[in-house]
Order: sequence, then structure tokens, then C-alpha cells
Amino acid sequence: MSNRHFINDPQHLVLTSLQSTTLLNPGVALDVHNKIVYLRPGYGHASSSPNQQRQKVSLISGGGSGHEPSFSSMVGRGLLSACVAGTIFASPSAEQVRTAIMGRVDNNEPSSSPEHGQHGGEDAGGVLVVVMNYTGDVLNFGLAVEKAKAAGVNVEMVVVGDDVGVGRTKAGKVGRRGIAGTVLVQKIAGALAAQGRSLKEVTKVANLVAENIVSVGASLEHVHVPGRRAEAEGAEFKVLREGEVEIGMGIHNEQGSSRERGIGLPELVGKMLKQLLDPNDEDRAFVNVNSNEVVLLVNNLGGVSPLEMGGIVTEVVTQLAGKPYGIKPVRILSGTYMTSLNGLGFSISLLNVVNTDIGGPGMIELLDYPSEATGWTAPISKLTWEEQRDNKNTRENEVKSEEEVRPCGLTYEPQEAQKHLVAGLKAVIAAEPDVTKYDTMVGDGDCGIGLKRGAEAILSHLDSNPLTGDAAIDLSKIVTVVEQTMDGTSGALYGIFLNALVASLHTVGGGESDKKAADENVWAAALKLSCEALSKYTPARPGDRTLVDALYPFVDALEKTGDVKKAAEAAKQGAEGTKGMKAKLGRTVYIGGSGFEQVPDPGAWGLAKFFLGLAGIEKSDDSSAKQAKGSDDGWEEVTREAELP
Repeated sequence: MSNRHFINDPQHLVLTSLQSTTLLNPGVALDVHNKIVYLRPGYGHASSSPNQQRQKVSLISGGGSGHEPSFSSMVGRGLLSACVAGTIFASPSAEQVRTAIMGRVDNNEPSSSPEHGQHGGEDAGGVLVVVMNYTGDVLNFGLAVEKAKAAGVNVEMVVVGDDVGVGRTKAGKVGRRGIAGTVLVQKIAGALAAQGRSLKEVTKVANLVAENIVSVGASLEHVHVPGRRAEAEGAEFKVLREGEVEIGMGIHNEQGSSRERGIGLPELVGKMLKQLLDPNDEDRAFVNVNSNEVVLLVNNLGGVSPLEMGGIVTEVVTQLAGKPYGIKPVRILSGTYMTSLNGLGFSISLLNVVNTDIGGPGMIELLDYPSEATGWTAPISKLTWEEQRDNKNTRENEVKSEEEVRPCGLTYEPQEAQKHLVAGLKAVIAAEPDVTKYDTMVGDGDCGIGLKRGAEAILSHLDSNPLTGDAAIDLSKIVTVVEQTMDGTSGALYGIFLNALVASLHTVGGGESDKKAADENVWAAALKLSCEALSKYTPARPGDRTLVDALYPFVDALEKTGDVKKAAEAAKQGAEGTKGMKAKLGRTVYIGGSGFEQVPDPGAWGLAKFFLGLAGIEKSDDSSAKQAKGSDDGWEEVTREAELP
């Protein structure tokens, strides 16, 4: 278990967490002394519909802290009216709860008041307390309820026990523990109360929901309570060993039903669902989940990443839909609803939806009812859920790449162009050893290999797909090869630049109906536009020690002179100029060291070599490339600040 926390004072931790609820929801207030979060008086009245029934029932819940967002963040319009918090994993006192009932919510007038109708009447309002089935909570909340009743308040209490992790035999008279399924009881009861229904109706539906929920959790480790020393006694039992998972662990570190070792998620979920749904398990068959409508809640116990929660939800839904269950939930909720601090685990809850028998609304409608509690995360509307039964439409058409590129009308002699292009690519391959050595000194050593891999892939492509003579069509096919073979930062930069170059060729070209020669001036104009496009995605500019130090000089020189050889020489000079230049971007920035003083930027050097080969200044046939592959010539000179090769 992790015993590292940002706030180690448990009293300070609980109070500041409660204070945050008032910052996140201006409609709630905090009684610091009694640790009660409650709806501000008059909250929501200004936005209420004139035809909306006045809320006659206030809903209160609570328990030990450490289960956030339950229950402090469940306070809000359409859900809880107040929450009473204890210290971490400990029940609040009866006096705290009594204060909440008698003084922090509406609808707590003596039952004989005209506001509530006759005492105990069908339409009477009042206060409903929902509490999880833990001895301290039941006793303290129960005592407060009895005190309030003695004072004439119309108040009822519903106890939720949804955990099947502990079966009938072991639970005995205590009964099932309350865990994440409790939030479904609160949400449905809160929505019904918000619609102006009576205390009798709200209590009836809350009990009905509680009776039809089953839940079970699983965790990879126990949790550490901030400010508490690890107990020496029993500490060995609490530690889960590598590869172990505990099924049925409670939300206060209580022992689960079993520890399993070496099982994957599918087997784990299978065991959990069996505990929830096996009708032949006499110890755990608490609810016969046989409704046409079932709600699934997959709850994060606090420490599971959203990425992994997504995988868990998919596994649970898949197994529910398969044999022997055939259950397709009408609502699927997933998120952090009830935690065990930073517990590395999750729980599964199933609500067997039944008729509320109060003349409507039903459980699903109440679950969908809007609320303003920051802890309730269910953003999908009723319309979207219901529409998915009929709307199975998807978009699965194949997205084409180069086939969609239209001719740009810029033409050239394809055989001559391919000869120059091949020469440039072979020059890159021949330069790989030097580029790799440079990158080993100032980066992670993969630049040369990445450039070589891309160059070899383009050469292979050209062998089977020679240039056609249309600049945009030919380049678009090469871009696809680059994107598939070159990864990392340089791969992305080349991909952006070359895609922009395809678009730029269309801009400077006249289209298929207005063909013209793709001469040096045309290429310079298109390359200039591509540099502008690239600058939108990277702050790299000349002087930052990147491949841009070779690219921009090439484009500028080509634009001014129309001479590819002069442009290539300018690219070489730009690359050479990066030797001794301190990097402002890329991995070199945080690698540090003095390597940048001894070698040029690897990316700029590799690009300059391509331009030199393209211009015919450097000849690199297959044999020379192979020799370069194993050559160490120049390495000693490089490290001694000798001339650049």
C-alpha cells in the first residue's frame, strides 16, 4: 500500500476537502464545526418552473470521510440536501446528524404543521436519511433520527446493504455492507423528492431500489489512512502479494471473500459476476436480476486510471451480454462515485429495475433526472440512451490517401527527376553512421536510423512505383511511405512539411487543365509556402539547432538563385553552422553536456546530405553506401573538434 500523501494531517484533510465542495458548487454551504455540507437556503428557487411542485422532502446522508465524492459532493439540487461527514473511515456523531436534520435542511418542521399536512398523512413531507449498513453509521444516524422524531419531525431512515462480497453465513445478523450501489438509491430518491413527492413515496422507492441492488468489489491492495501508522498486528495479512487480487474487499480495508493469484481481468470479472448473478449460490443470491431493464455501475475505488477503467467497463459489459446472463444494461455508468481513498480497485453494481408502484415516475426516469451535484457524473441524456436501440449507424468507409490527391498540373521529366531523387536518398543512407554518432552525443541516437529507414522505404517504393511526372501525385505517394516508416519528432516534422508541400503544389500549379513545368522557381515558391505551414506547428527557426537550420537556407537560396546546387551548399553551410550552437528545442535541451560544441545537429546534417545528393554534388552509389555503413573515418576528428566531414 502507498503511505505517501500530499496532506498528512487527517483533520485538516477532511475539512479542506469539505470546503472544496463550496468552491465547486456555489449552491452549497459548509457547517465547519459539525462537518455538514448542505444546500444554501433558497437555492434553486429562482430557476424553478412556476408549475414545479415545491420539494417537500429533504434527503440527508453521510458517513466516514475517505469515500469522496460520496457523500459531500452528492449534495446538490436533485440529489442530497445535506451530508454529514465523520473523520476518515469513522461515523459522524449522533449530534452532528441531529443538527443536520433539525437545523440545516428544509422540511423539518413538526409534523403537525400545515406545511406537511396531517401527521403521517399520504402527502406529508419531511426528512429522509439514507445510510450505509455499517454499525457505527446505523447507530449514530438512527439515534439522531429518533431524537428528531421525538421533537416532532417527520423523518424516516433507509439502510442500504448492497455488497454480496460477504455472504449470508458470514454476515449473520449484521447483514450486507453498503458500498457503491448506495449512490443509485440516493440519486433516484433525490430525483423523486425534487419532483415534490411525499416522504412516504420517497421512502418507499428508496427502499425498493436498495432491495434490488447487488454490488461487489475487487482490489489489488489495501489503502493507507493519512496520519495513521501501519498496524503491526495483522499487517502481513493486509499486504497483497505480487499477482494477488482480493475479491469482496470492503471500502474500509475490510477483508474480502477470497484472494486470487495469477488471474487476469476476464477471469476476475467472471468470478465477480458469478457472485452477483448466480441464482444457485444460496449464500449470495440476494437479488434475482431478471428485469428487462438493468442498470450497470462500474465504480472506481480511487486509484484506477481512466484508461484502465475503460478496459474494465468493456470486459464487464461483454461478459454480461454473453452466456449465461444475456444482460444488456439500459444504462451504463462508469466513474468515481464512491472511493476507498486511493484504492487500487473497482466495484460492479447492478440495479434490477422494478415498478415503483407510485403511479410514476419510474426508476430509469428518476436516474436520468437532472441534478447539480458535482459528484454525480452521468452526462449522457435519456434521449441518447433510448435512441441507441434503433440507431446503430456507424462510419466505416475506408479513408483513402494518395488516390484522393488530384493532379496539380506541375510536370517534369519523371526519369530524370527520379535519378536525382534516388541520389539524394542514397546520400542519406550513406550518411547514417555519422548522423547516428552525432545523435548519440547530443540526443538518443535514433536520428540516423530513422532517416535511413525512411530513405530505404522510399527507394523500395520507387522501384515498384516510378514517378509519373505530376509533382503532387508523386509526392503524395511518397508522403504515405514517410508517414508509415518514420516515427518520432523528425517523422512528424517531415510528414507535416511534405503534406503541406502537396497542398502548396496545388496552390502554385494551375491544375490538370493548365499544365506547366515544375522548374526551380515553382519548387521554391511551393517550398516557401510549406515552410510557413510548418512554422504553425513548431517554434523551430534558424538558430535553434534543428533540421530547420538546413531547410530554410536551402529554400531561401533556391528562391533567390534558382540554382539547386547553390541551394544545397547553403543547406550544408546552415548544418555546419549548428556546430557549437546551443539547442533551444528537442531532446538535446534537457540532455545537456558539451556534445553540441563538437558536432552539428544530426537532423540538419542528414537533411543537408539529402540536398547535396539531390543536387549531384555528392555521389553515393550502393557500394559507397555500404562502405559508409561500417566506416569510422572522421569520428576521432569529430570528437577533437576537427573539420566536419
